[in-house]
Amino acid sequence: MIEPKIFYRKLDFIFDRIGREKSGKDFLFTIVRELENTFKNEIRLWRGRVYEEYEEDFVLIYPEEEESNSMMQSLPLSSRGVQAVLKYNSYIYDDPILSADLMRNETREYSIPVALTVSSTEYRWIILFELRSGWIREEVEFCLNAVRSALNYRLYSESIKNEMTQSANIQQSLLPSFIPKVPGYDIACSSKPAELVGGDLYDFYLLENNKLGICIGDASGHGMPAALLVRDVVTGLRMGMDENDGIYPKRIQLMNELRLEKLNEIKTVNMLKKLNRVIYKSTYSTRFVSLFFAEFDKSGKLFYVNAGHPSPILVKHNGLEELNSTGPIFGALPEVKLGSLEAEMSPGDVLVLFSDGIFERQNLMNEEYGIQRLKELAQMYHHKSAQEILNIIFTKVQEYGKSAKFEDDATLMIIKRVDDNKIE
Repeated sequence: MIEPKIFYRKLDFIFDRIGREKSGKDFLFTIVRELENTFKNEIRLWRGRVYEEYEEDFVLIYPEEEESNSMMQSLPLSSRGVQAVLKYNSYIYDDPILSADLMRNETREYSIPVALTVSSTEYRWIILFELRSGWIREEVEFCLNAVRSALNYRLYSESIKNEMTQSANIQQSLLPSFIPKVPGYDIACSSKPAELVGGDLYDFYLLENNKLGICIGDASGHGMPAALLVRDVVTGLRMGMDENDGIYPKRIQLMNELRLEKLNEIKTVNMLKKLNRVIYKSTYSTRFVSLFFAEFDKSGKLFYVNAGHPSPILVKHNGLEELNSTGPIFGALPEVKLGSLEAEMSPGDVLVLFSDGIFERQNLMNEEYGIQRLKELAQMYHHKSAQEILNIIFTKVQEYGKSAKFEDDATLMIIKRVDDNKIE
C-alpha cells in the first residue's frame, strides 16, 4: 500500500497539471501520460488510452496508430462494458465477461481494465487503463475518481469560457463599430462591462435630412441573461428604425415640415411601445431594461423618449437641464404609456448620457460617486471636446473606486453641439 503522504503529493501534482496544462486536442493525452508515469508503480496503472464518442461507438484517438495495434480500435456504445462505466463514471473490470468488451489481452501477464468517463459540454470520452498485479481497489478508485472530477471541472469550465467568449464577440458585433460623423455634433462613447458580457447597450442611427438618432439602455442585472436582452433590444430598435426610414408616401411628404416631424415622433413612440411588448414576453433573458432614445436635427433641436433611464444631463451656458423620464422601464407591463419631450442644444452645450454603473461606483467607504459629482464634473469640463470629457469622467470615476473592478456595467456617451457645422 502506498504511503498516504506520498500518494497525496503525487495526486496534487496531477491536479496541478490538469489546472495548468494548455488546452487543446492533446490536453487529455498529456494527462493520461502523466497519470501513467506518476502512478504506474504505486497503483499499478499502465497502457493508458482515450476513446471519444462518435455516433454509436467510442473510437480510439490515443495513442497513435502504430502504438495501438493490440488495442481495441472502438468500443460499441451498447456493450455492457461501456454501459457500466457510463453508469458509474468509473469502473474496475474484474469480471472477465465485462473485461472482454474493452480489452484484447494477447499477453499472458495478469492485466485487467479500469475506465473512467469525462465530458465537456459538447464531447464525451472514456479513458481506459490496465491494472497490473498488486493493485488495491481503494487506492485505484480514490485516485481515478478524484482525477475524473478535476478533469470534468476543467473541461466544463473551458467549454463555458469558450461559449462566453463567443457570446461576448457576438454582443460586441451588435454594438456600433464606429461613431458617426454628423455635422454640428461632436460625439464620444465608451462602455465597460462588469463581466465578459454586459447588460448595457448603445447605438446610433443616421436618419433622413442629416438627423441623428441615438439610444442608451441598461438591462437589469448583468452577465448572460442581461446580454440576451441587449441582443433583442438592439436588433428590435434597428428593425424599427429601418421601418421608420423612408416609409412616407409622396402625399405625406408634401405636408409641412412641422407636421412631418410630429408624425415621425408618433411613429417612433409606437415603435418603442411595440418593443416593450416583445421584452415583456421574454423568458430566457432578464425582463427589464431602461432605455433613452433621442433624435437630433442639424439645428440642435431634439426630441426624446426616456423609459425609466437615469436622466441625461444637458450642460448649457446658463445652467443644467435634466432630460427626465417620460415613461416606465420596459418589460414590467405589457402596455406602457410613453410620452416624448423636446430639448434644444446651442453651440457649446453638452449632453451627458450614462448608465447607473457610472454614478453608483463606490469608494472604500461604500459611498457612491453620485449624480451631483457627475454634474459638477460635466460643468467643469464642458468646454473640452466630447472625447476629452468622456476620458476625464471615466478617469475620475475609476479613481474614486481606487481602480477596483467595476461592479456593474458602465456606459458613458457625450454629445457636444459645435458651431459652424464643424467637429472640434
